[in-house]
Amino acid sequence: MLPDVPTSGLVVLVPEAERVVGPLRRRWDANAAWGVGAHVTVLYPFLPPSAIDTTVLATLRDLFAGVPGFGYTFARTAWFDDRVLWLAPDEDRPFRELTRLVHTAFPSYPPFGGAFPDPVPHLTVGHEAPAEELRAAETQLAGFPPVRGRARGVTLLVQPDPQRPVQVRAEFALG
Repeated sequence: MLPDVPTSGLVVLVPEAERVVGPLRRRWDANAAWGVGAHVTVLYPFLPPSAIDTTVLATLRDLFAGVPGFGYTFARTAWFDDRVLWLAPDEDRPFRELTRLVHTAFPSYPPFGGAFPDPVPHLTVGHEAPAEELRAAETQLAGFPPVRGRARGVTLLVQPDPQRPVQVRAEFALG
């Protein structure tokens, strides 16, 4: 869930997943209510929105321009404990590389605030909901074909006012 302070984050949007997980996310992922589409987080939290200037934007543009776009497939669900249901990418290396690049360029902003020593790339379906409801969602997801798409860019999302929806600040092309 987003904090009660201005914040930003970098994500790879996965629009192909919306038809499969959109209704579930709207029910069980508070970030969907803030306007955040289906995504894999690259780095969150990132700089405060007021600190994102042309130098930061140029650095990010240059970082991502050196990374080729890549295909992805989400064909299975997974769990963090019994609290978070998520879709797992078949290949997580490209997502991990994006996170490593940004964290190397901005070392004061570790992924997830440093809460996890090795963050796992994932697409959250639901969290902090009753486990039996998330298990029912997992059963529902078993009936859908894999989600396939291509990452062509990274999106910088900002929430300058914690009482208002998240906004797209910039989009950076890969490769």
